[in-house]
Amino acid sequence: MSATAQKMAPVAASKASIKILYSESEEKALGAQSAEMTKAGHNVTTAVGRKAVLEALKKERFDLVILGPTVSKEDRHHLPYMVKKTHQGTKVLVMHAGGRHHEVDAIIDPAISMNRILEKIASLLQPVAAR
Repeated sequence: MSATAQKMAPVAASKASIKILYSESEEKALGAQSAEMTKAGHNVTTAVGRKAVLEALKKERFDLVILGPTVSKEDRHHLPYMVKKTHQGTKVLVMHAGGRHHEVDAIIDPAISMNRILEKIASLLQPVAAR
């Protein structure tokens, strides 16, 4: 592989599409961030509330489930268990500045820029993106 091809490989891998389930408790919170994730090349399914997340998980498998900042504290606690029980290999990213949960793969402060959130998604799923 040429030096140029080696430099381009990580960039191409980071742009690979992943399947994301993005959840919020308020529908109006889904719009801008899910649009940015889609613009970045990811396949994004949105869900409002716990019931919608569980229904989406029954229908298909996701690489990543993101629990947005409007998701209740109770759902931030229970949904990671439910995600892992349904699809063990699925990663969970919680957009909240709160404490760590053992079923959560990453926590990110929702007040940071969307570019940083996209970087976190890419770093969290690097092996999936390289497939």
